[in-house]
Amino acid sequence: MFSRRQFVTTSSCAIALSWRPPMLEAAEPKPFDPTPQIVKIKKQEDIGQILVVPRSFYLYFVVKPRRAIRYGVGVGKAGLEFTGSAIIERKREWPSWRPTPEMIKRDPRAYSKFVDNEYIQPGGPENPLGARALYLYQNGVDTYFRIHGTNRPETIGSAVSNGCIRLSNAHVADLYERVPVGTTVTVI
Repeated sequence: MFSRRQFVTTSSCAIALSWRPPMLEAAEPKPFDPTPQIVKIKKQEDIGQILVVPRSFYLYFVVKPRRAIRYGVGVGKAGLEFTGSAIIERKREWPSWRPTPEMIKRDPRAYSKFVDNEYIQPGGPENPLGARALYLYQNGVDTYFRIHGTNRPETIGSAVSNGCIRLSNAHVADLYERVPVGTTVTVI
């Protein structure tokens, strides 16, 4: 038979062993949501600036102090991603496109129709740049990195591109209307 002391001690141990402090519980990650939405941002950033956080697959367009429109994006594969700051110096609707020589060299089979010629793919729904493109420059020189739409919306939320930042066509069209030439883009 248990004494009162044994009962209290055993009960206390059982409760203590089953309790976990909140900091040890696995935090449920929020599901990725590419839908544009106004969110709070931690730091005071310049209004009109674009911030890209590749590890979370989000682009933030700062609209007022500590507030931004957040868009889901796809980013460059490891080793191909853009980093640092650039300026949007050109904007195009339904842009034409040709892969860079480096892209063709890395994957000649994927870009076979561009090998040994000057073919440029016209803008349209099958074009990898999608509905809109924002051209990133550093010190007045084209970086060949873009913020653009995509003909593969299933890639939003992943690192699969040759370095560009891609949004769904509807989302890049929205961003395109909001940002002027001269906008600063910083990839963190």
